[in-house]
Amino acid sequence: MVPAVPEADDKDWTWVLDRPCPDCGFDAPSLDRARIPALLEESAIAWQAVLRGPDVRHRPAPTVWSPLEYAAHCRDVYEIFGIRLALMLEQDDPQFANWDQDTTALEKRYWDSDPATVGDELDAAAAIAASGFAGVHGDQWDRVGRRGNGSVFTVDTLGRYFVHDLVHHLHDVGLPLLGPG
Repeated sequence: MVPAVPEADDKDWTWVLDRPCPDCGFDAPSLDRARIPALLEESAIAWQAVLRGPDVRHRPAPTVWSPLEYAAHCRDVYEIFGIRLALMLEQDDPQFANWDQDTTALEKRYWDSDPATVGDELDAAAAIAASGFAGVHGDQWDRVGRRGNGSVFTVDTLGRYFVHDLVHHLHDVGLPLLGPG
């Protein structure tokens, strides 16, 4: 049975690149970008702990994702951002394919996923993304790409935005902020 569908989050979260997030406390503007690969790895480890939790399938409210659903979403976030990073490093000013996270959640049946499988897939996607960011050097940090809505990212701001998304969702499931914000 399909659970209640959360209200679509269609907010533009790019503001987190300019100021700390009041919800999760992550401070993307002050993040040392050299920490991005380590924070991607640390968040993957934290998601493994979430996936081993006894209430991994429990939704705190009918329209709020369970920890399993958030982890499945973050698995896909690692994958999408790894792809976007690769595009930015390989192409000049690529436009990213639109991604509807809510449609993806339904199509992939996040609520019905196997926690161990999600964990394995999340680890694999996190390793690729962390390795990609670890390989960025010099003026590669300034390469640009854009979303379909016109938001422009550099590799640097993409990494900061990416880490915020993962940290914010760990906050959503009750885990504290990773490392220094």
